Formats: sequence, C-alpha cells, structure tokens
Amino acid sequence: MTTTRDHIEQQIQELVRAGDTKALKKIREQLQTQVDRRNLKQRTRLYAHNPTGWVEQRLGQVVWSKQREIMLSVRDNRRTAVRSCHGVGKSHTASLVASWWLDTHPPGEAFVVTSAPTFAQVRAILWRYIRRVHRRGQLAGRVNQTEWHMEDELVAFGRKPADHDESAFQGIHARYVLVILDEACGIPGQLWVAADALTTNTDCRILAIGNPDNPASHFRKVCQPGSGWHVIGISAFESPNLTGEHVPDDVAQALVSRGWVEEKATEWGEDNPLYKSKVLGEFSEDAPNKVVRASDIAKCRIDPETKLAGADLEPVELGVDVGGGGDETVIRERRGRRAGREWRAHTDRPEKIAPLVLQAIKESGATVVKVDSIGVGFGVIGELRNLSSQHRAQIIGVNVGEKSKQPDKFKNLRAEIWWELARGLSERQGWDLSRMENADVTVAQLLEPLWEVDAQGRIFVEPKDEIRKRLGRSPDNADALLLAFYSGARPRVRWL
Repeated sequence: MTTTRDHIEQQIQELVRAGDTKALKKIREQLQTQVDRRNLKQRTRLYAHNPTGWVEQRLGQVVWSKQREIMLSVRDNRRTAVRSCHGVGKSHTASLVASWWLDTHPPGEAFVVTSAPTFAQVRAILWRYIRRVHRRGQLAGRVNQTEWHMEDELVAFGRKPADHDESAFQGIHARYVLVILDEACGIPGQLWVAADALTTNTDCRILAIGNPDNPASHFRKVCQPGSGWHVIGISAFESPNLTGEHVPDDVAQALVSRGWVEEKATEWGEDNPLYKSKVLGEFSEDAPNKVVRASDIAKCRIDPETKLAGADLEPVELGVDVGGGGDETVIRERRGRRAGREWRAHTDRPEKIAPLVLQAIKESGATVVKVDSIGVGFGVIGELRNLSSQHRAQIIGVNVGEKSKQPDKFKNLRAEIWWELARGLSERQGWDLSRMENADVTVAQLLEPLWEVDAQGRIFVEPKDEIRKRLGRSPDNADALLLAFYSGARPRVRWL
C-alpha cells in the first residue's frame, strides 16, 4: 500500500462513502502510529539525555535541585540509591523518571519494572503518581492501576513478588530496562537480586528510593561506600522550604516545611532514630543499650500482605496511660495483633478521664481495659467501676512498679513489659503497627528507653521519670500501647 498523503486521503474518502468503519478505524490507527513514532524520534533526540528538560517542557513542571540530581544520576549511572527524608516527593520523582524513560524510547526497546514492600504500596503510591504524569503529559498508550501499554504492547508494570523469589522478574528482555524499587528499605534481599538480574547491560538502570528507617535492611548495604551504587541523600534541610530555593507556591506547599522539622525536633528529639530517618534522611545504628531496635520496629510497620480478619482481630482491648504532672492521658486500642486507634486528653482528673475511656470502650467494643494504676490512675479505675452499668468491659489495674512475674530476670513489672512486649513482639514481628493511629509519635517513644543489668543480674528499664528528665517528654503513647498488649498475668503470645 502506498502511503502518500493524496493516496491515503483518497482511501479514506472511499471508505467513508462505503461506510466501512472498521477499515476506516484501522487506517486512522495506522496514521496515529506513524505520527506517534515520528514524535517519539523527536523526543528521543531532544530529551533522551535531558530528563529535566523533558519534565519542564513536556509536563510544564519545575524540577528542583534534588530532583534534578536524581534524574541525572539515573541517566549517568547504572545503579542509583536515594535515601530520603519525609515529604520531599520521592515517589513523585520516581514516577517522573519512569515516564521520561518510556516517553523517550521506542516501545519494545524499553521496559519499566517497579516494586515495593507490598502490592498496596505498588498500586497506591508510585503508580498513582505515574497515572497522574501520564494524564498531565497526555503521554502515549494507556495506563491502568499497575500497567502501561503502548501499541498493544506491555511496556511497564508494578509487581510485588514473593519475598524469596529471586526469579520474580524473569522473561523481560529489552535493551533499555529501568527497575524502580520504591520504599526500598522494606524490600528483601532476594528481590534486589532479581532486580539486578534484569539490568545486566550498560543501557539498563536501577533506581532504589526510600526512607532510611531500617539499619538492618539491604537498602542500608547498598547505601554504604564501596557498594558500587551512586548514593544520593536528601535531608529536609535541603528542601526548598528550608534552603530558600525558588519553586512555585504549589510545589512549596507539597514539600516538607520548616515548621514540621522544628516540631519533630521537639516531639521526637534530634537523636531519635525516627528523626534521623524522616528529617535527616540518614540511617541510624541499633544502639545496644536501647530496649527496642529501630530495625525490628521498621519491619512491624509494613502492612502485611495477609489481611487479618475474624479471630485474628481479637481480643479487642484498651491500654490507658493516665497523665499526671502535665503529661497527656493516652488510650490505645489493640485488635488481636494489630495496634489501632488512639484517644488523648490533657487532663489528670479521673472524672474527666473516665468518660473518655467509656467513649473508647463504646467505639471499639473492647472487653478489657488495662489502666496504669499508679497515682491518678487509681481514681480512674474507681470511676470506671462506678460506671459499670454503662459498659461491660473488665477493668484491670496494672502497677508497673510492682514485682515482676519473673523476679530473677526483671527488676520490676515495667522492665518485664518493655522487654517481653516492646522488644519481644518487635523482634518476632508479633504485632502489626502498620495501621496504628499516631504511629510516628508512638514509635519514636518506643525507641527511647534505655536498659541495663542491675547488681543482681536483672534487666532494668529506664523509669518514665528518668526519660522525662533526659528528654523533656514522657513516653505516654508507648506506655498506653504496651498496656493494651499486656495480659495482666503474662504477655499474650498465643496469637503470634
């Protein structure tokens, strides 16, 4: 078939007169494909080595300094690792890289593979941004929740294979393969092997990006000097809102603010592992004298692929850490192994705390409420028992200063609870903190208490008053969480 303009126009007119809509549609698709390929050649010439120019001119968006550094690193380096603080658009940047890659390479020659610790993260984080970029730039092909097709060919997908599957991405053959590992700290070592196996030639690339919140992760290894990766760190102090770099107002509003950084310095403390990860974009070490390790907690914050239901979400219980001396009263819900909602109030008056607990009982359906019985807590227990006609929950007082159930191992009950629950459940991934309300504050507090061995060889955990003096704040949210998971006689382990 000749493809001169006049001949094609003649064919179209004949098909229109004949009413042959199928053939007409086919010719139009062929013409659109020719236009798309001609435009692709032009984009490749202009932008294959200019990713920031592609974003600015194709999408009409501003690229700020750290985004530029990441995109140019992917252009120039086979493997790029980005350890990033919170709130600087790391997943959005990854979506720009993926879209630039596909928009400047011919279908069939380029392929993008993305992964994350869970399928929900694959779909709801990175691919949500990819869909936005595709729509905004009116890019070629069609994109669904986790796949991109061009000319009826699959050119990109997001997957969450089994953690142990080193052959997860086999069967993908293209000259230009880009692998993006989003939320990289939660991706197990075997999937890094699978990603590396896809990118063996010089035109392939890997981009791994995430918060550095697990010092025992494979992501930590690739971020070390001598790993063979080009490593980029992003601190909140490098964000335009803190450096003064000019960006449009809508971009500035989407990025981490100075107020948030200052708030977290006060709330978490600058030495806290959470501050180092989410503000500084740095890995912390698992300190040997801390009760809870950051690497253990990080694993408990990944939403499990197996959804809990029915018996797995029982028992429903509450822990109440009663505020005193200006501390906050905190009520925490646990449903089986999952930490849930939180209720808070700045009061130490039993007659005000008891109605708040009663509200939490009604909203959660809790059958057991464990209350810190020291000081004001004793009065709260009395108030709740006086209100017994309005609820059916069992009210249990817990005095953490009393003798441990294992007196040869722990100095007191507080040490036993922190060691067996805060440390033990975290080590075994025995609790699910992925959907916990007010999670960052609670986790930051879990990571603070110190431990030592006393003269009798027993484990001793830093008292709350000492933590308050050392840090200027009290671990009320963490203590409420531990009371919620404490059984009264011994830590519950039957549902692990």
